[in-house]
Amino acid sequence: MSDTLNTTDLTNEQLVEAYRRMLLIRRVEENAGRAYQMQKFSGFCHLYIGQEAVAVATSTAMRDDDYMMTAYREHGQAMSRGVSADSVMAELLGRKTGSTGGRGGSMHIFDKERNFLGGWGIVGGQIPLATGVAWAIKYREEPKVIVVFFGEGSLHQGVFHESLNLASLWDLPIVYLCENNKYAMGTEMSRISAVSDLRKKAVSYDMEAAQIDGQDFFAAYNGIKEAIDRARNESRPTFLDVRTYRFRGHSMSDPATYRTKDELTEEQERDPLGFLYNALVELGAATEEELEGYDKECKKEAKAALKKAEDAPFPDDDSVLDYIYVNP
Repeated sequence: MSDTLNTTDLTNEQLVEAYRRMLLIRRVEENAGRAYQMQKFSGFCHLYIGQEAVAVATSTAMRDDDYMMTAYREHGQAMSRGVSADSVMAELLGRKTGSTGGRGGSMHIFDKERNFLGGWGIVGGQIPLATGVAWAIKYREEPKVIVVFFGEGSLHQGVFHESLNLASLWDLPIVYLCENNKYAMGTEMSRISAVSDLRKKAVSYDMEAAQIDGQDFFAAYNGIKEAIDRARNESRPTFLDVRTYRFRGHSMSDPATYRTKDELTEEQERDPLGFLYNALVELGAATEEELEGYDKECKKEAKAALKKAEDAPFPDDDSVLDYIYVNP
C-alpha cells in the first residue's frame, strides 16, 4: 500500500517507535496483572490494556516540556511520557526505587522530571487541578500545554463543568481528554448520561470539541495534536471524546460480567496494537520479523522490570513521616 496510509506528519521511524512504546505498555501491564494475581502486591490495580494508542498518540503529539495529568489508570500514560518500566513496576510493588519511592503505588505514579503530574485517586479530582496548572502556564507566559485524562464516569462531577467554564472564560492552554471506554466502572454510559454524544458537554462553554477513534493510532494522533496545537498557538481549551476500550475489568477485582463475551471479542478485533502492526507492515516501515523481534524485546524488558522490583528494597522504616509535613 502507498504512503497515503499514513495520514500523520510522523515518519516511519517515529511510527515504529510509537508501536514499540505501545508494546512495552502492554507487556508491562500483563506482567503487572500476573504479579497482582500472585499477591506480589495488593491494593487497587487498574490496567491500561486496550487503550495504549491513546496515551502514546498523546505523548507523541506533546513536547517534552508539556504537562500531563491523569486519573488512577495511569501506568500507560506514565510510560508513554518516558517513565521507565523499572520505575513503574517498582512503584507498584511499593519499593524504594519506584517513581515516588514506593509511597504512591499503582494509583499515584508521579514524575516531576518528565512533567508527569500524577495519577489521582479521586474521580474527577485531577480536572480542576489540571485547570489550575493551565492557569499557571498562562500566568507565566510559558509556551506549554497541559493534557488531562479522565474517564467518562467523571463527566457528571460538578468540578468538570466548573473547570471547562473557567478554562473557556480565561482562554487556558489545556486539552480535556476523556478516555471513553464505554463503562464507568461497571455501568454502561447510556444508563448514566442523558446525552450519548459527549461533545455536547462542551457546547455551553463555547469550547471546541471532537470525537476521536482511540483505537486507530493515526486518527488519535491527528485529533489530539490538533487540540494541543490549538492550546499552544491560540491558548484555547478543547474537549475530546476519545472512544477506546479496556480489555480487562475496571480493576483487578472486577470480573466484568456486565459485558458479553461477544462484545469483548468484537472490540479485541480492533486492538490498537494490531492496527498499527498491520499499518507498519503495509507502509513498509517494518517487516513482520522486525515487529516480532520488538515484541520479544518488550517482553524481556517487562519481565526484567518485575524481577528488579522484587529484588529492590522497601522504603526505610525511619522515612515513614517524610513528605507528610512541609519542612520549615
